[in-house]
Amino acid sequence: MKIVTNLGVRSQDSGGRSERAPARTFEDLIVWQKAHAWVLATYRFSEAFPSKEVYALTSQLRRAAISVPANIAEGFKKSGVADKRRFMNIAQGSLEECRYYLILARDLGYGDFTELMPQLEEVSRLLNAYARAIETPGS
Repeated sequence: MKIVTNLGVRSQDSGGRSERAPARTFEDLIVWQKAHAWVLATYRFSEAFPSKEVYALTSQLRRAAISVPANIAEGFKKSGVADKRRFMNIAQGSLEECRYYLILARDLGYGDFTELMPQLEEVSRLLNAYARAIETPGS
């Protein structure tokens, strides 16, 4: 049985033990999968924004949201730890930028983002764990 984790794909034998196999593509990473799902939810949320925001808040929120899984994907293929860590840090920054845009949207009366926050928090936790794991030998 294969279980995709935030660090890669785990294979489980019949004895219940699991061994970590490296992720083959960024799509194998749970952190990327969760970030991608969060982007889709963010797009759905921002569809209700007023048309006057199409080139402002809507665009900014979506651009920052897309940056999260995009930087995870780009960092995945980097060979050095410093490069990988830099792309995870950019993703973390973009996620915080999104947090602010959601607060702004709420305060402008564009919608209630409480359903997005658990997803944002989960992506943040996974991204922090992945960034730490990159620096740990054997990850």
